[in-house]
Amino acid sequence: MEKEKKVYLMSIRPKYAYRIFAGIKKFELRKWFGLKPEPGSTIIVYASGSVRAIIGEFTVGKVIFGDSNAVWRKLNEFAQTGLGRDDYSYISGSRAAMALEVVNPKLYDYPITLNELRRIFPGFMPPLSFRVLELDEPLYRLLIEKARKSIKSTIS
Repeated sequence: MEKEKKVYLMSIRPKYAYRIFAGIKKFELRKWFGLKPEPGSTIIVYASGSVRAIIGEFTVGKVIFGDSNAVWRKLNEFAQTGLGRDDYSYISGSRAAMALEVVNPKLYDYPITLNELRRIFPGFMPPLSFRVLELDEPLYRLLIEKARKSIKSTIS
């Protein structure tokens, strides 16, 4: 029996999140702190900053792992990553970093705002980077499953 892929809740700054859903940004860069999503995992995107809402999701394709220079060199082998120097500055100097390929990004019809999240789950705090989202936890069952039922756009 195949192992069920994990779901992660990830905070991404709005300018980078919207580049993902516009089909421009093909990889998400992260400093590594112990969690390493596998290909096929789902990333639920919380747009931080002025947006403060869960806005969509994508599937993880390739995972590139190493120090920041090794990750950046490997990414340069791909023709269109949608990444620039400002993206690299986030992981620059990190001894452990990763790039997650963005596959099949889906923007939800109705973003789930931080205020809505806190109304249902008092004290809810979005992750600083990302965390595993258990399929049996109320956040997933009550909100994410509903948000997934109608999706605004799919970009390949």
